[in-house]
Amino acid sequence: MKKVFFSFIFAILIAGSLIAQSEVNVTENITSNTTWTSNNVYMLDGLIFVDSLVTLTIEPGTVIKGKEQSNITTGDGASALIVRRGAKLIASGTLESPIIFTSELDDVTLADDLTSEDRGLWGGVILLGRATTNQPTTANQIEGIPNEPATYARYGGNDDSDNSGILRYISIRHGGFSISGVPGDEINGLTMGAVGSGTTIEYVEVFANFDDGYEWFGGTVNTKYLVAAFCGDDAFDYDQGWRGKNQFWFVIQGTDEAGRGGEHDGGDDNETGTPYAIPMIANATYIGSGKDAAGVGGDGNDRVLYFRDNAGGKYYNSIFTEYVASSSGVTVEDIDGEDSRSRLEGGDLALENNYWWNIGSSNTIGSVATQDFVQTYLAANDNFIVDPMLRAISREQNSSLDPRPEVSSPASAGAKSIDDNFFVTTSYNGAFDPNNGLWTEGWSALSQNGFTLTTTVDVNNETVNVLPSTFSLAQNYPNPFNPTTKIQFSLPQASQVKIVVYNVLGQQIAELVNDFRSAGTYNVNWNASNLSSGIYLYRLEAGNQIITKKMTLLK
Repeated sequence: MKKVFFSFIFAILIAGSLIAQSEVNVTENITSNTTWTSNNVYMLDGLIFVDSLVTLTIEPGTVIKGKEQSNITTGDGASALIVRRGAKLIASGTLESPIIFTSELDDVTLADDLTSEDRGLWGGVILLGRATTNQPTTANQIEGIPNEPATYARYGGNDDSDNSGILRYISIRHGGFSISGVPGDEINGLTMGAVGSGTTIEYVEVFANFDDGYEWFGGTVNTKYLVAAFCGDDAFDYDQGWRGKNQFWFVIQGTDEAGRGGEHDGGDDNETGTPYAIPMIANATYIGSGKDAAGVGGDGNDRVLYFRDNAGGKYYNSIFTEYVASSSGVTVEDIDGEDSRSRLEGGDLALENNYWWNIGSSNTIGSVATQDFVQTYLAANDNFIVDPMLRAISREQNSSLDPRPEVSSPASAGAKSIDDNFFVTTSYNGAFDPNNGLWTEGWSALSQNGFTLTTTVDVNNETVNVLPSTFSLAQNYPNPFNPTTKIQFSLPQASQVKIVVYNVLGQQIAELVNDFRSAGTYNVNWNASNLSSGIYLYRLEAGNQIITKKMTLLK
């Protein structure tokens, strides 16, 4: 009787799982409130605009793909999603079900389908708002998009609290193709034009973009937990008076093509215009191409940070390492009149309590900065040319990248307190807590495609040292998978734990866990390379809890 009941439960769980995802070709602008659902894959066929006063909602787990230029049927030069002023994008994924923007060539169920060098296969995501810039007009137009009513991509206004929506747990992959189709108009993974502080941007990754990872054109939007991985140009670029608050940024650059960690500009034609660009950035970790990397294309990691055109900006409690720095690790523009040196001397540019290591040819102040006034400033403001002891730097899909400082590292303590409620108080420097897991775990391409070490992360990912409140078994990711997948489970209290995999006949295929575990959240990788395609079930037994879920192996 027990076996019959067990088989019946398996049959119920399988029901509906064979329904394939539908492909929706998007050729028209979004002109009314619309929801994109996770049971579809949405193909961006050209430049797709979300019109003013319209909300586009994207469900967790949804995949959006951009067509290559040769496959676009609308006559546009690239495929991209553009959210106009007054519109909203509500794209709130979860750790277990992130929202993925990628190329039509990317099979997201295969970790090695595209590589970190596959860039520029589609456009990107452009978010536009009504906050202030230091430009003389409030009708700025995104470069590369024709300035006519049907394709207006204007940004700017007078509402610094403007709300363009929510972007959370989003991975933007393999973009950066020229927005016009003409070389020189390449776009960023995520472009933000005058986006206001009412917008939420957190847990966002740009992976293998041909141009910059992120670029801000003015505005006041704040961010937390951003990743720029293997971008062909700069990781973080700002201009036109951006003034956001930011914490927990992570950069890793490739050895084939790379730009600067931060390219920071004050203004375009109006360099002395206000508001000045004075964003605040705390707990960043920037890893360049390698201090001895040779033949790196693009800007070649020639600088960690470049402040110019009267830009300010403030970095606290951060780690910068492995940059070629052929010019200088840090350059601050020094010309006649108002310039970035003026912003440094006026307190609008700050570099405080940071670690610099393997910058250029030697671990000396002369490699970090060649300008005398910058050297003097760094020495007076707790900047350390000391090894932060990052656990492992890897750019391969070998599950080895671990950018946390060792617990014994000097960077694991002594962080500066920031007098602003936006910032989480940390004891450590850099983007990752030495005593807890990677916040990139589970949702990012770095994690899903096997770059990072598997670590334990709290399910809610709010504060990783908070224990889960309930037993839970997450949906495996990716799903469908081939041949490896990740299973996450959470325990509110210490328990004997057993996780077993069954086939549809109820036969045990694998035992993944069978031991005593402390309270916390755990990840288990399963390799099904010796099995055939089909539906499998995995069951968690912990305490008096039994939870069963299904997954699909698709070879």
